[in-house]
Amino acid sequence: MTASTAPHSHAFDIPALLAALPARIADIPALAAARDPHRVSLIEDARQLTRQQLADAVDETAAQLSELGVRAGDRVMIVAENSIVQVVLLFATAKLDAWALVSNARLSAAELDAIRAHAAPRVIAYAVDASPDARDHAQRHDARAAPASTAAIDIGAWSFVTDANAHAEPVEAASEKQCAALIYTTGTTGAPKGVMLSHRNLMFIATISSTLRRVGPDDVVYAVLPISHVYGLASVCLGSLHAGATLRLASRFAPEAVRHALAHENVSIFQGVPAMHAKLLEHLQTHGHAWSAPRLRFAYSGGSPLDAALKARVESVYGVTLHNGYGMTESSPTVSQTMLDAPRADVSVGQVIPGVEVRFVMLDGVEAARGEIGELWVRGPNVMLGYYRNPEQTRATVTEDGWLKTGDLAREEADGTLSIVGRSKELIIRSGFNVYPAEVEHVLNAHPDVVQSAVIGRAVEGNEEVLAFVELVAGATVTPAELIEWCGARLAPYKRPAEVRVLAALPAASTGKILKHRLREMT
Repeated sequence: MTASTAPHSHAFDIPALLAALPARIADIPALAAARDPHRVSLIEDARQLTRQQLADAVDETAAQLSELGVRAGDRVMIVAENSIVQVVLLFATAKLDAWALVSNARLSAAELDAIRAHAAPRVIAYAVDASPDARDHAQRHDARAAPASTAAIDIGAWSFVTDANAHAEPVEAASEKQCAALIYTTGTTGAPKGVMLSHRNLMFIATISSTLRRVGPDDVVYAVLPISHVYGLASVCLGSLHAGATLRLASRFAPEAVRHALAHENVSIFQGVPAMHAKLLEHLQTHGHAWSAPRLRFAYSGGSPLDAALKARVESVYGVTLHNGYGMTESSPTVSQTMLDAPRADVSVGQVIPGVEVRFVMLDGVEAARGEIGELWVRGPNVMLGYYRNPEQTRATVTEDGWLKTGDLAREEADGTLSIVGRSKELIIRSGFNVYPAEVEHVLNAHPDVVQSAVIGRAVEGNEEVLAFVELVAGATVTPAELIEWCGARLAPYKRPAEVRVLAALPAASTGKILKHRLREMT
């Protein structure tokens, strides 16, 4: 059974929509400037750019990158947190037909260096003004300061390192074949996987998501979801700017900053992961703040499963529907979302977006009957080009006829909406970020006092946290706190275990395989 693209699909002429998309994501600033050059496009605390200033800054920064040797097909690694300079570097890279490798500056040195080694970027650019962590990485790599803007446009300082030996990939004229962004998601083996997303992948999601949400020039979008994450990149950043909205950039989630922005900065759209909504409610309650969001039109949750109790609490406080959706990096990311005109009381992830098909496939490869649970397969203009320099993994994930195997278990409800019922992989989603147990186990097992470890996810309200079980060598004196500190030096904050439990022996089958279901019973 192949599900249709959902009941509202007839409202979209998908071939016409695809034909009308800008050929490159770098076209977005110039198109917006041509419509209304003086409207504010980006706001970052005290710094802001109009649409014309953004377009001019992109042109100038593209020229600077070109002078540093960036050519079409090169990778440009952008180490940043949400900021104006990050957005400018993203568009400037795309303008040269290079690939934007958007990396979260909060990754550890080991994680960032592994991505750098795999992608072999021509240039690494660090947003040193906007991110203390980017500044630390820049110092570690002996980065040089980029020249200041000559156009008197303050985008924030950045530094760079170059690699004269980097090679350029072939360039494709067609927007559905040319890679625009390379987003790394760590594989179950602990090795980084670079997801190649084309210009059409990103423009399709930017257009569909902003159209379905009726985003327009009067909207101010609070952009705190990391632009280094595909949800923040395609839906929030590109979708909002393509629709003509103003992006209010926030480098990190801080409940008081969100509260202030909603109350005083005309924010009309707030998209976040469930944990952000949960922490905002906790902040309001703890500090006795009254809710004030006079212009908020809607709020969205995505990136990890939404809890029904949290949804109900958020809606009672916000006074608007908390919409939900589902996607993954490999699908740019959106597969489905709840619709503005059809708010839901449940935590369904809504209708499959126009232009996208889904299937539900049993373990034996047979189609699931309607309403039965199967692995969700997705096909459409949102499916990635593949994994960079990993054709075997690409072939295992995307079929020859274009179906993306998500690894998630789902079913189609009677009303045509999609429900995600579980993950066939052992993926932990912490605050919207993917954490693979093998990666954390690898770090723990490297400690001299650890015999073996097993990592699972533990549900907490509105989120999931990392729980580790370890078996120690005889006579070892290392404490759980020391093991968490050990992980802290080697993993990004969201991957660190919230708790480490020491067991005399990990439960195991006769083969020696650790029985994680037994560990889950202990939580």
